[in-house]
Amino acid sequence: MLSVRVICVGKLGEKFWKQACDEYIKRLSGYCKPEVIELPEQKLPDTPSAGQIQNALEKEAKLIREKIPQGAAVIAMCVEGKAMSSEQLAQTIGNLTVSGTSKLAVLIGGSCGLDEGLKREAKIRLSMSPMTFPHHLARVMVLEQIYRALNIQEGGKYHK
Repeated sequence: MLSVRVICVGKLGEKFWKQACDEYIKRLSGYCKPEVIELPEQKLPDTPSAGQIQNALEKEAKLIREKIPQGAAVIAMCVEGKAMSSEQLAQTIGNLTVSGTSKLAVLIGGSCGLDEGLKREAKIRLSMSPMTFPHHLARVMVLEQIYRALNIQEGGKYHK
């Protein structure tokens, strides 16, 4: 069974975000072994310099790398990534599993995004939109799209 680990920088604050994530994790458990790992976001001053941001991203990247399962195909969520339809994401995940991938690691950065090195190392750079979303909303959207993709692969009726 496919293992899907979503590695997120930042904590969910409000209860409703957690409830939404929990619902998609529950749904995903019928298709894969889902897991969400939360990592702390590095503290920055109100107006950080580029160097301070880079330093924070590098520290977060170190923590993220420690949580990526060995042999996992890494998907980095970033605005400059490739935009895909739900069907294309289903096909992409299907191609990975057919080629022997049994583990996915999906990376969601905090308010400053992801370290450039992490994005370069990722097998896939994926964008939900050219718009920017808060990380807690992005987490719900990523879980929903993975659920939708796996449901499409199984010929389910969720996707219309």
